Amino acid sequence: MTKLNILPEHSEEEKQGRFPSWLHRKLPKGGTLFQTGGIVKKYRLNTVCEEAKCPNCSECFAKKTATFLALGKECSRNCGFCDIDFAKNPSKPEADEPKRIALSVQELGLKHVVITMVARDDLDDGGASHIAAIIREIRIVNPGCTIEVLTSDFSGKMESVDIVLEEKPEIFNHNIETVERISPRIRHKASYRRTLDVLSHAKKSGKSGYVKSGIIVGFGETKEEIFATIEDLKRVGCDIITMGQYLQANRKKLLVKEFVHPDTFKVYEEYGRSIGVPYMYCGPFIRSSYNAKEVFEKVKQ
Repeated sequence: MTKLNILPEHSEEEKQGRFPSWLHRKLPKGGTLFQTGGIVKKYRLNTVCEEAKCPNCSECFAKKTATFLALGKECSRNCGFCDIDFAKNPSKPEADEPKRIALSVQELGLKHVVITMVARDDLDDGGASHIAAIIREIRIVNPGCTIEVLTSDFSGKMESVDIVLEEKPEIFNHNIETVERISPRIRHKASYRRTLDVLSHAKKSGKSGYVKSGIIVGFGETKEEIFATIEDLKRVGCDIITMGQYLQANRKKLLVKEFVHPDTFKVYEEYGRSIGVPYMYCGPFIRSSYNAKEVFEKVKQ
């Protein structure tokens, strides 16, 4: 393993579970924040920014960007870290959602759009055909717009993964979320190895420009486990790896075991680069779709 800088010691406020200073930030100001929310409501759309209580929601809305949450806002899985609503029988997909998303992208003036989804194990194809329809509709209404999809694992059905890949999204993203040891505890139905299989399949297909995955830290993982996860993602062909701090969305969700210091994120970023990951984006507030357009531009370079 490549020799790295010594990881920083934890501060007393970290050890005692208090919110560390680096996780305090000012809320952005400006009318575009409300304009973005208004456009989303106008087209009756859901965003992962709001449903998952993303800490960057206000910042992204202020920059007139959002990550669309397709296939409703009820997920067929109940992961211990995620605040999206769980339902055994989610509502049926809305046939006009692809058109509404495409028109919203047009009105927001997005040049790069991120489409994520709730897991839909209740559907035969896991919702893959609906995601494919969204990609097609965005391209019809917004020629030249680049598209990033953040999908579920489709229960390991590679034929469903292929339905999405056939539309050739510029970025195919599926998050591994955590290290292998902790994965069974925080993920409902999904598995560490299945995620690697999906990412490997997407890479080998050659139908997506780049393959991306994300890690959340703060569940009690070790540094060595994070290094091993980065290595696994590199091995299956990930071009982009994001990493951010887990924050408990409500009292029913898993407790934060550790607030990871920004310097530690830098060490993880350096390690990924040292083993040949093309682009690492790590920091306390980094989320899978955060600054997605900028990340896409940088990885192309």
